[in-house]
Amino acid sequence: MLHRVKDLSPEQKVAVEALLGRTVSSDEAVSVRAVAPATIIPSQLSPEARAEALRALDRYFAKVESGRKPVSDEEEEAIFIEAMRSVRPSFRPVE
Repeated sequence: MLHRVKDLSPEQKVAVEALLGRTVSSDEAVSVRAVAPATIIPSQLSPEARAEALRALDRYFAKVESGRKPVSDEEEEAIFIEAMRSVRPSFRPVE
């Protein structure tokens, strides 16, 4: 459910800002959602299940890789940096 910041109580606004780590303006909207924990924790998988999960990931990534257009190392680096900055705006590549 979406909540308009202007409709929140002062206490709710403070809680939202604490969770987000920034101030919110009255023209913004926020949504809060509870997520149940995963039912299977990777460390609880049997060795066989872990090996099968790894094989499935290898197959998936091989399929993705087979459909990828070749790019130069420079293009690959630029794509990676753009993706990182889209989720972490302060990302700085190590030089």
